[in-house]
Amino acid sequence: MKIALICTEMLTVPSIRGGAIQIFIDGVIPYLKENHEITVFCIKDNDLRDREVVKGVTYIRVAKNNYQMNVAGELKKLRADNRIFDVIHVFNRPLNVPIIKQAMPGSRVVLSCHNEMFRKQKLPDDKGRNVVKIAHNIMSISNYIGKTIVDRFPEAASKVKTVYSGINLEQYKPIWREDAQAERKALRRKYGVDNKKVVLFVGRLSANKGADVLLRAMQRVIQKHDDAVLVIVGSKWFSDNRVDDYISNLRKLGNSLGKNRVVFTNFVPPSKIPSIYLLGDVFVCSSQWQEPLARVHYEAMGAGLPIITTNRGGNAEIITNHKNGIVISSYTDPWAFANSISHIFTNPSKADELGRAGRNFVEGNYGFQHVAKRLQELYV
Repeated sequence: MKIALICTEMLTVPSIRGGAIQIFIDGVIPYLKENHEITVFCIKDNDLRDREVVKGVTYIRVAKNNYQMNVAGELKKLRADNRIFDVIHVFNRPLNVPIIKQAMPGSRVVLSCHNEMFRKQKLPDDKGRNVVKIAHNIMSISNYIGKTIVDRFPEAASKVKTVYSGINLEQYKPIWREDAQAERKALRRKYGVDNKKVVLFVGRLSANKGADVLLRAMQRVIQKHDDAVLVIVGSKWFSDNRVDDYISNLRKLGNSLGKNRVVFTNFVPPSKIPSIYLLGDVFVCSSQWQEPLARVHYEAMGAGLPIITTNRGGNAEIITNHKNGIVISSYTDPWAFANSISHIFTNPSKADELGRAGRNFVEGNYGFQHVAKRLQELYV
């Protein structure tokens, strides 16, 4: 098949600036291109050419301003030249589905939803019904997101299908593996956390991700584990390292814990993320909002880290309490996090058990080769 992948207007592809959707696209492309002809549409970036073919994949980058119409214009040009896509996959923008369908009526349009994009505030009733009618299938990144669509538009039930994300298994080394040890030691020296018990947070620094709750939890963790430190990986908005009021408050909280108790790494490029997990002894996702299903869970499992997460949105769909992680329902309570972190630190055999269960889980289900296979089933 000839397949077009239409990214959002937020970040470019490949994922040089980060972004869960962009990483998803990067991950499935090597497997999709084995049997299909792939074209990616995304926004322009100063560090990338507007048009190029890389490893057999065509990239067409257009201006961010009026993005959906720019993409539609490119599709119309291709259509005029009789270059028609069998499938056009629109990522996370329901309102763009009719525009894309009009630009290339003969193509099957598949929509994927990675957030609650079918909320009334984002999508009026009449437009939502039209999107459901036009879409060949609607991929949801979790059952939670799928339910938000079907609850509002029951007629979408037969089209909505969950395809979970995943990771490149070759890039993620579990912390116990021999070939990870030297890199793990070097990273821990680099960030000044060698011989420490490292709590790892990876994500955007915004209130809905809950880094402030985790910092408050560290007060109690340190009382029980004097060698505990928190490493916070991330920035305000992907590659944007500007400091806003929330981040300023996070740093004040960090300083209040004492010298060298908290390390802020700022933005880490996606290419470095698989290695960054080697810093940790336990990974914590402290999300406060109804998380669609944070991809950091797959990444942490790939690194073999025990996971502590919140029972918010889709998170608990792939983390089963005390089997491949710990799920916290009292997600606003710092002490709930502190108790779970302390439990991991005082029970190394349990930590190892959870970490290995997580690694086995992603190996069997959530490599990008598994994701690509499920995705192709939506295209036919």
